Amino acid sequence: MHHWPGRPYPLGATWDGTGTNFSLFSEHAEEVELCLFGARGKERRITMADRTAYNFHCYLPGVGPGQRYGFRVHGPWEPEAGHRFNPDKLLIDPYAKAIDGGVDWDESVFGYRMGEDDRVRDDRDSAPHVPRAIVANPYFDWGEDRHPLTPWTDTVIYETHVRGLTMQHPDVEPELRGTYAGLASPPVLEHLIDLGVTAVELQPVHHFVHDHFLHEHGLRNYWGYNSIGFFAPHDEYAAWRHTDGQVQEFKQMVKELHAAGLEVILDVVYNHTAEGDHMGPTLSFRGIDNLAYYRVVEDEPRYYMDYTGTGNSLNVRHPHVLQLIMDSLRYWILEMRVDGFRFDLAAALARELHDVDRLSSFFDIIQQDPVISQTKLIAEPWDVGEGGYQVGNFPVLWTEWNGKYRDTIRDFWRGDSAVLGETATRLSGSSDLYEHTGRRPNASINFITAHDGFTLRDLVSYNEKHNEANLADPDSGESHNRSWNHGVEGPTDDEDVNALRQRQQRNFLATLFISQGVPMLLGGDEFGRSQRGNNNTYCQDNELAWYDWSWLDPTDADEPNEAAGGMTPGEQRSLYQFTRTLIHLRRQHSVFRRQQFFRGREGTSEGSRRGPIGMVDLDWLRPDASAMTDEDWDTARLTALMFFLNGRALPTRDDRGRRVLDESFLVLCNADAVDVTFRVPSSRYGERWRVLLDTAMLREADGWLLGAGDEREVTNRSLVVLRRLDDAAEVGARPR
Repeated sequence: MHHWPGRPYPLGATWDGTGTNFSLFSEHAEEVELCLFGARGKERRITMADRTAYNFHCYLPGVGPGQRYGFRVHGPWEPEAGHRFNPDKLLIDPYAKAIDGGVDWDESVFGYRMGEDDRVRDDRDSAPHVPRAIVANPYFDWGEDRHPLTPWTDTVIYETHVRGLTMQHPDVEPELRGTYAGLASPPVLEHLIDLGVTAVELQPVHHFVHDHFLHEHGLRNYWGYNSIGFFAPHDEYAAWRHTDGQVQEFKQMVKELHAAGLEVILDVVYNHTAEGDHMGPTLSFRGIDNLAYYRVVEDEPRYYMDYTGTGNSLNVRHPHVLQLIMDSLRYWILEMRVDGFRFDLAAALARELHDVDRLSSFFDIIQQDPVISQTKLIAEPWDVGEGGYQVGNFPVLWTEWNGKYRDTIRDFWRGDSAVLGETATRLSGSSDLYEHTGRRPNASINFITAHDGFTLRDLVSYNEKHNEANLADPDSGESHNRSWNHGVEGPTDDEDVNALRQRQQRNFLATLFISQGVPMLLGGDEFGRSQRGNNNTYCQDNELAWYDWSWLDPTDADEPNEAAGGMTPGEQRSLYQFTRTLIHLRRQHSVFRRQQFFRGREGTSEGSRRGPIGMVDLDWLRPDASAMTDEDWDTARLTALMFFLNGRALPTRDDRGRRVLDESFLVLCNADAVDVTFRVPSSRYGERWRVLLDTAMLREADGWLLGAGDEREVTNRSLVVLRRLDDAAEVGARPR
């Protein structure tokens, strides 16, 4: 085939309307062959004779979208020196924009002879058994698409899974279930819009591989934290997989979500790849340039440094690997138009040498990048290496999954009085973690549950994990969950236990949405989704992990639903409405989503004829309305308290510079095992109050009016929100 020298950049396969430029980086390779595949799988090899700055490149006139290709890379086979070049292995382009197919785990996909030492090279051809890269069409009609640009203070994140969300939705067309198109279908969009969330955070959509050991046990990698292509949407999530259809379908999904006002955040895995440890397959990076792409043990480069628990760690210290990550991020922003990223095991990306370094090159480059720095950046601030727990230590542009928030709130509602002081800190935005770095409350991504762990329903139904369905790895998953089954392990017909579990679900949800910071809701928690006690469904691509939507049918028999941990469809609908009410309450009131930390000082409130002058912005009170003392905090003898949120002390101005005013609230929290009588504080805080929300009530709050000094009994393990009625008319006329 006639070919021209081409250009070293951009890397990957770039179609310009006339032909395609191919470029591959390898610092230590001796020769690279471009392999083109026809419709019947016939292979044609072209030596990429031109090399510029470690990039092998060529240009093929007439080659365009839909062309399947791969690379064969020649170089030294010296595992003990860190080199694992093997031209008998077809390799995926690290910059492939589309990838077709998976790995069938024939022995030929391994660079060494299976059953022998990994230093013994295998010379069997892997091409029939591995994916092909595809030249993609970059053109798409975005029309009037715009990024929603939702401010962090207004953001509510819905963490979900492309496949699991839609596989069982009765109103999604069968051929669209489990796909990008299904996620963007009207029934799903209507649910998300009605619920009130502002962003969907999708578990990995980068093309990934189903692990070898799962394949051997008849399981699949459901979560997708096993990436092999950092530019390509996973092809199994596409309804139209012909040629590069997954790229077009993903773009259409983003376009539809944006039109509905929803941002798209991707869970990205740049800390490791699907090639595993030194005994893993040779699919891409290992065969292209092992020493460049992976962190190897300095004295024994045959082996990998493993900060991720997966067998390898990407070598973020290498400039071309950093370039790969940055190019990938920019591609998803500029070409696929996503709005942000959640970085899996982000601490691993910050390891310049061994320790986690806040000033590592990775963060420096993102800080300076005019595109990436303007998106939503979320860190999972830990990895499995020594010193890897880094909550609160990421740079100023970053937000973080706040694991301390999760753990503290779980402990509080189990009745642990020892965490009362920390609970107050977490509810008020975790200033101890973020304020010293110049960040604000929105640096804290608050969550009770996430994909990794129990669902909310299982959190209140199980003391122990039940991961037997994982077969190959039944002991996987966290053993210390801070969960509580309330006396019975799993579903039960005990009415008292079920009532308490449902109340606790409402407690967790209410706490999440009235806390300062950015709330993240695990998809399905709004209607009681259960995984039957499995807290690590990474390999459960089935009904155990898929969302069950049967509760949507109002005529459905009101019998206990196993997929909801024994809740009835009616109870699920009630929980959904409760969650929806909470989200809309948060969106309506700035006092629950402050832009700055509380100061706790007097004199910050804007006075009026009827409003309190000189009130603090936040006050913590005992149930009898007396002020919390140092002894109360230090002795940890209380499991009930209330706090006052002053809506007239917001240090916030709107886009036009006007002072933002809001109504004020009292929140009564009783995590005790007995009912507790609370006294409404003095008229200094407000004359009249209305009960807005009570987690002990199955339906909407009673709306009772209370005056200063009145008493109200708060049910054991429940939460009550009161809204001050004074100044309601005046505040209603001002921005909030």
